[in-house]
Amino acid sequence: MEKYYYGYDEFIVDVNNLTQKLQYEKFEAIVAIARGGLTLTHLFASKLGLRDVFSINSISYDNDTKIEKSTIFNIPDLTNYKKVLVVDDIVDSGETLSLVLKVLKDKFPNLEPKTASLFYKPTAIISPDFTQKEATAWIEFFWEVD
Repeated sequence: MEKYYYGYDEFIVDVNNLTQKLQYEKFEAIVAIARGGLTLTHLFASKLGLRDVFSINSISYDNDTKIEKSTIFNIPDLTNYKKVLVVDDIVDSGETLSLVLKVLKDKFPNLEPKTASLFYKPTAIISPDFTQKEATAWIEFFWEVD
């Protein structure tokens, strides 16, 4: 499998570009899909001036092997929020993002989530609302390999 190293300098450029797309949305909170979305969420929160930052856990991979059934846990209390941004580093199959959105909408029916990721695959079952690049190889994020 071809691998692509995604370094810090490229990350900062991409975060700035994505932030430009997000700045007019007026999100009330941001939710990182842990662990992949945590680094991106931190920068988004800082750049967008969001203090209400949460995480939700998902386990879909064991190292670089996809597991049979994803698990979602550590669901934040979003009762008092309507417009939230859900963030992950990559939308690969789309199963994780789709499942996270289903769990959040089931628990908080009034929620109006939007989604953002650095990378996406066009073959995913769901596309992020905001994204930067198509993934054409296995992405090695600097926060995972450095």
